[in-house]
Amino acid sequence: QVQLVESGGGLVQVWGSLRLSCAASGDIRTINVMGWYRQTPTKQRELVAQVRSNNITKYADSVRGRYTISRDNAKPLVYLQMNSLKPEDTAVYYCQCITWGLSTYWGQGTQVTVSS
Repeated sequence: QVQLVESGGGLVQVWGSLRLSCAASGDIRTINVMGWYRQTPTKQRELVAQVRSNNITKYADSVRGRYTISRDNAKPLVYLQMNSLKPEDTAVYYCQCITWGLSTYWGQGTQVTVSS
């Protein structure tokens, strides 16, 4: 079992920046992939960014060049640096991890609101 807790969300103006953090606890030795998804009341949950243990990353086209995902394997922590924010970035952002055994765990979500 892995527990994930997100932090860093809030209200920010357009073109502003936020840094989200996700702290993992529990059986952290099993974690392979870590990433971020986002969801709105009218849109399905979608992949934002993902980083594997070998540091290979994946980004949604809508955020590539503006967001940067990174991880600290020692703790472990995963970060999402969000720059040049747009109103369409407004969503609940969820931390996710995938274990070596291909189990998936989710955090509780953190709200990001970008004002126009």
